[in-house]
Amino acid sequence: MSAKVNEEMIIAGFGGQGVLSMGKILAYSGMMQGYEVSWMPAYGPEMRGGTANVTVVVSSDPVSSPIVQEFDTAIILNQQSMDKFESMVKPGGALIYDANGITRHPTRADVDIYIIDATAEAASRGLLRMFNMMILGSYLTVRPVVTLENAVRGLSKSLPERLHHTLPDNERALRLGGELIRKVVL
Repeated sequence: MSAKVNEEMIIAGFGGQGVLSMGKILAYSGMMQGYEVSWMPAYGPEMRGGTANVTVVVSSDPVSSPIVQEFDTAIILNQQSMDKFESMVKPGGALIYDANGITRHPTRADVDIYIIDATAEAASRGLLRMFNMMILGSYLTVRPVVTLENAVRGLSKSLPERLHHTLPDNERALRLGGELIRKVVL
């Protein structure tokens, strides 16, 4: 087991952005690091384009409930999610967001706000399918709850074997996300 940790987070956006996959990878990564985890997805009936979010808890102690009302971290990937979850980040927590499609940027002064232009960067590099790994890499840079090595192991566990040939590119996307994130100064 690694250091003592209790990270309660939400990842929210549109279906098709890899929101649930990011949460699943974090949950697997936490287990591989010896932590207790909870993964609770929520999504609309649409496969793509509807809203989707996932609550993930990674803790060195047993997780008593997967239901969380306030989050240490929120990863926001669309305006609807910003409107719904910005106020639910605990003071002193972190809000990470992709600028694409955000019309009202976060304004809270009591949380650390980070931005990553993952959509634009993924498009310019031809890595649209790895957009979510860039986002996950940015999160792990800001909140290193699990190691990058365990994130790659978690990705390997959650990807179907027929896609394991993409693991090196996904690892590069994780690292790139860590390089692209920047803190917003209000």
